[in-house]
Amino acid sequence: MARGWESKSVEAQQADRDQDRPADVPLSPEAVARQARIKGIELARARALADLSAARSPAHRAMLESAIRALDDQLRRA
Repeated sequence: MARGWESKSVEAQQADRDQDRPADVPLSPEAVARQARIKGIELARARALADLSAARSPAHRAMLESAIRALDDQLRRA
């Protein structure tokens, strides 16, 4: 029974996602490149956060915190 409810929840989430999506409007090459750049920055930030949670050395932590701030700045400018 639990699996049935779980799958219904996933189906509902997918339906909601599809409704929120705008009509199939082709993106310009610049928009595609911008999305790819933002995704890359977000992935790098997620990795730095994961590394920060495991870092023990104060110097390493400081370097990761600085990197996260720089990535946040890049995201704001993107």
